Amino acid sequence: MNSRLKKIAGVVWLLVFVSVLLVVTSVYGGNKIDLKSLFNRSTSGFNEIKEKVVTRQEVVEEESAVINVVDKVSPSVVSIIVKTVTFDLFSGPTASEEGIGTGFIVSENGLVVTNSHVVDSVDGQYSVVLKDGTSYDVESINLDEQSDLAILQIAARNLPAVQLGDSDDLKVGQKAIAIGNALGRFQNTVTTGVVSGVARQLTASSGLGGDSKVYESVIQTDAAINPGNSGGPLLNLRGEVVGINTAIISEGQARNVGVGFAMPINVVRELLPQLRVGKITRGRIGVGIGPVPTDAVDEFGLKDRNGAVVLNIAPGGAAAKAGIEPGDVIIAYNGKAIRNRDELVAMVTATKPGTTVPVRLVRDRQERNVNVTVEELDLEAETTSQRAANGGGGGEPQETTTGFGITLGNITPELAQRLRLNRNTTGALVMGVEPGSPAARAGLAEGDVIVRVGRESVSNATEASRELGRVPSGGTAFLRVLRNGQETFVSVAKE
Repeated sequence: MNSRLKKIAGVVWLLVFVSVLLVVTSVYGGNKIDLKSLFNRSTSGFNEIKEKVVTRQEVVEEESAVINVVDKVSPSVVSIIVKTVTFDLFSGPTASEEGIGTGFIVSENGLVVTNSHVVDSVDGQYSVVLKDGTSYDVESINLDEQSDLAILQIAARNLPAVQLGDSDDLKVGQKAIAIGNALGRFQNTVTTGVVSGVARQLTASSGLGGDSKVYESVIQTDAAINPGNSGGPLLNLRGEVVGINTAIISEGQARNVGVGFAMPINVVRELLPQLRVGKITRGRIGVGIGPVPTDAVDEFGLKDRNGAVVLNIAPGGAAAKAGIEPGDVIIAYNGKAIRNRDELVAMVTATKPGTTVPVRLVRDRQERNVNVTVEELDLEAETTSQRAANGGGGGEPQETTTGFGITLGNITPELAQRLRLNRNTTGALVMGVEPGSPAARAGLAEGDVIVRVGRESVSNATEASRELGRVPSGGTAFLRVLRNGQETFVSVAKE
């Protein structure tokens, strides 16, 4: 009897299973059921949910990291205030205070770092205000306009100092945090963004008619840097200072448009010891340099574009004494390969004056070594030495080049006197430059004297025109030009 009941139960369960199978089959339109597919769909849905949870967790973790950085660093960020006194004939003296920038504490003994342009634009008594409102008068200021760096000393002890990071380790896309005294009124304003670029070149002007300054290898960020933020720290997610917020591009508007710049903190690390004693000494070898032109790699005999082309030589300078010439390509300095002109500038300026260093260069497709004794850079002399205006005109043009856009003439005694050329100067005088031509784009100007085309020296307009005519269309002419008493290297593409 029990055996019979078991058989009946088995048949019932079989009928139930078939019924369920038929129902499922009808739901799926009569298609064959793929259990593996059903399992994969379930797994995929689970993974989507898991990814959303992980993404949310990452956002929370990043927010927590930013908050932790702000809590850690903001006590070290200060506002810089200037107090000025104006006199009125009727009301007498009137004192006023204005927030002009930001700084951060780098030593518990009261050393504050900021930008030099923050503290050299207004005459008055400067003070530093901490996050808790405590104010200290600035006792001394040492600044370096070349790097836009200044250090302030206040009479305070046991202050919270920031931790300096390594700006050479920055990667484009990593998180960046800026803290500053926005608009001079909103202390410890925090903005976030990313590192938008590294090793940028920045030409900055005060906007007051002053000279523009060129800063090399600066950091670009889209973290908002508003007026008043200058001198404040740019931070990574570890709370380390990686830059000093310095400038913005505002497209004519006094606001941030997402393009800000910061000086690398490694510059501060290198200069602080010298700046503390009041003077920064830099090296100089007396060359003007530029990048290797893209179409000149083969002509120079190079393997790639690494290196820096010597454009001109300072008469009597270190490079001239060592035998370096315009058109040489410097590929190594003091045993280290040169990738670009910025690297060479940084290496030379960081070299102690009086040091003799080996320089490896390429000339006429051959590598050679020279030794250069580094001189001290005189910034004031460098700034005031400007190119003298070159006057053209007079005399009859002798040759008109094809494909370059220049008209050449011979040097007559009258022209030599007018241009203040040496009596024995020979070459082809640039009498005219067609606007928008290859010569104009390369920087050639009336009054320049072409003394060499490629490897051939030229003594007059006819010889120069002949050598230029040998350059194929689309090729590049490498010229040595006498300008303002100095020989300059110029490359001009021929149309």
